[in-house]
Amino acid sequence: MSEGARLLITTDSVGGVWRYAVTLAGSLAARGLPSVLAVLGPNATAAQLRDAPVRVIQTGLPLDWTAADPAALHGASAGLAALASSLGVAGVHLHAPALIGTVRWPVPVVAVTHSCVATWWDAVRGGVPDPDLAWRIAATRAGLYAAAAVIAPTAAHAADTRRVYGPVPITTVYNGAIPVTTAAVRAPAILTAGRLWDEGKGVAWLDRAAPSMPVPVRAAGPVQGPMLGPVGGRVRFANLDLLGTLDPAAMAQAMAEATVFASLSAYEPFGLAVLEAAQAGCALVLRDIPSARELWDGAAVFVAEEGALVPALHRALRDSATWGARAQARARRYTVSAMVDGTLAAHRMMA
Repeated sequence: MSEGARLLITTDSVGGVWRYAVTLAGSLAARGLPSVLAVLGPNATAAQLRDAPVRVIQTGLPLDWTAADPAALHGASAGLAALASSLGVAGVHLHAPALIGTVRWPVPVVAVTHSCVATWWDAVRGGVPDPDLAWRIAATRAGLYAAAAVIAPTAAHAADTRRVYGPVPITTVYNGAIPVTTAAVRAPAILTAGRLWDEGKGVAWLDRAAPSMPVPVRAAGPVQGPMLGPVGGRVRFANLDLLGTLDPAAMAQAMAEATVFASLSAYEPFGLAVLEAAQAGCALVLRDIPSARELWDGAAVFVAEEGALVPALHRALRDSATWGARAQARARRYTVSAMVDGTLAAHRMMA
């Protein structure tokens, strides 16, 4: 990829993928490599557009997991390929392999497997996936093998992807985040954040543990998600202090105020919110899964089963300064600069 080249970077406007894409695009621009962000699914908000460091195009195209049927997904792939052609970019950086589709792309495509329904199902429910997901899984498999290069955010997720889809060549590039400083005053509290409606996030564990905690237990994120076959819908929690969906500034404030951040996901290919909480100095209590061990072993309190959660939270609260310092030190490994270097290496390799 030449110094004057531009990338088309796809994203969605909800959650960690948006933050990843904006951070990547801004850092590439700082290195003299401008890019364009293409939003699929719900449009980016006015606030998101103001904060975006590069041009944003609201495509109106469906995401791979919100497309109604294979024809709709094919239309999204064709629309993105046409957009890449019209923009004259030198490469495409897709946030989901399924979006490659069966269309002819004008330039090489790098796909990032941030997550997928097959590996989610394997980790959260097990067994044979629901029939409604079969064509989405098939599209992801085809995209993984059609991409010029594939990136995963952890070696653990790369291994899960190969176990489900076969011997796909995958490069591991850790995500990075820019630390945010606030004037918040830390007070004893437990925080979690993410797609609260996603059963894979394990928020129900925290809800059941909350009455045993001597401090507030707060949860940031949506409780209503789209229905994807048997997955999604609205959830209710009896014991959590629900904060709703917070903008980046409010989320940074909540992390700076909390003493403990809990992520009890059975499925978490990376966990950008965990990194952001660690950067803020929160003590971490994490579900003991391979990706979390890969990133945070020695810097977090791990929980293998629900029965161990209450003691783990008490331990983290009691020694929050020590565990928070360990998490903050470990977070310094996962820099935006390293993420950009790894991403550019993948694009240069495909070129």
